Amino acid sequence: MALKYLKDVTTLRLDTEKCTGCAKCGEVCPHGVYTYAAKKAHTTYRDRCIECGACALNCPEGAITVNAGVGCAAAVITGWITGQEPTCDCTGAGDACC
Repeated sequence: MALKYLKDVTTLRLDTEKCTGCAKCGEVCPHGVYTYAAKKAHTTYRDRCIECGACALNCPEGAITVNAGVGCAAAVITGWITGQEPTCDCTGAGDACC
């Protein structure tokens, strides 16, 4: 079962006009956000995005933008560093984003 972030809140954007279909985004995405059709990447599973920024950093065409560090990835890493439970500032009790 793939984990999901909150519906329609990720900052991830893909400009398919710039995409050349190199598939690097899919290679580095830890949550399988991308699929490929007609030699282009597509964010078929956009709500799985944890905003880690790996896809944007590895896109040679600059077709991907994301505000890295604002989502669950930042919360998990901060939790590891501080030794505390990760919090994504989600609303409601028990709403773990990842």
